[in-house]
Formats: sequence, C-alpha cells, structure tokens
Amino acid sequence: MPLKICGIDEAGRGCLAGPVVSAAIIIDKNKIPSGIKDSKQLTEAKRKEYYGILTANASYYSIGTASHNEIDEINILKAAMLSMQRAFDGLSVKPDVVIIDGPSVPSGLTGITGLKVIPVIKGDDRVKLISCASVIAKVFRDELMVRLDEKYPHYGFKHHKGYATAEHKNNLIKYGFSEIHRKTFKF
Repeated sequence: MPLKICGIDEAGRGCLAGPVVSAAIIIDKNKIPSGIKDSKQLTEAKRKEYYGILTANASYYSIGTASHNEIDEINILKAAMLSMQRAFDGLSVKPDVVIIDGPSVPSGLTGITGLKVIPVIKGDDRVKLISCASVIAKVFRDELMVRLDEKYPHYGFKHHKGYATAEHKNNLIKYGFSEIHRKTFKF
C-alpha cells in the first residue's frame, strides 16, 4: 500500500487582524497542478483556480484555525502550530508522513506511533505538497477576510486581507482596533 503523505502550511501569520489559518492536504502527486508554487508567488486568480482543482482532487484535506484572541493569548508562533495541529486533526484519514512548512512542528504531532514528521524551511517554495496546502490556506483565509469586510467596512479587509499595508495602518490610526484585530501586534 502506498504511503499517505500530507502537506501542511499556514496563512496569515503576519497579519494584523483575523485568524491564522492552516491547511493539511493528502493528494495524489499526479493530480497536483503543474505550475503550483507558494501561494505568495501566485496571483489571486491563479490561487483561486488552483484552490478549485486541489479541493476537487484531494484525497483528503482539512482546515484548522487559531483565532485573533488565541494569537493574543499564546503568541503567533504557538497559534500557528495550533492551527496546523487542528488541520491535521481534522483529516478523516491519518497520513504516514507529514511534511510541514518551517522549522517547527506542532507538539501534538511528535511521538505519534508510525507517523514521520518532516519540517522543511521554505517548504512552501521547495515541496509541491506544501505549496498545495499554502494555496488552500491562503484562499480560505482571504475569502474569510472578504466576508469580514462586510462587518468591518472601515478597515478595507477586502483589499489587504488584514496584512499591514499602508491603507490598513491608516485605517487603524483613524478608527482604532476592531474586535478581530490582534491587540498584541505592533505596527
């Protein structure tokens, strides 16, 4: 039986508002779209195109989040690890191997019998399976921020998705923090 290999990555770590979102994906390597790469290197249109292909063709995928409150309570690194753990836990079938973007591994993934966990620095650039997770996490988070723009129109989330752009910083100065802003982040 072939090994089930999972890629995990997060999106929104550097944002000033909203959750950090992670995706875990198991997909046949022959169903990975050619040209896929780290979501930050793709246009929004290309990310959405790949998202549709990946979610339709994945054997399994799952999304995990950590809220802005959790980020403020435990810090962004721990919150990113928590969202990755939640993405892994949401898979209906557990993989044999997990390849994670970055140098850190969620503590809940260490010590699982039969599970090999491989952290890869700049993995979203170097490992196509992590790139797939990167795209899913980014599109999911971006769409969430567009929906939140309807509730908080003063901040322009539909434009910058919560990242620390000049527009976002100016709106923060003008309107103060919303309830979804990360209060511990400095800008």
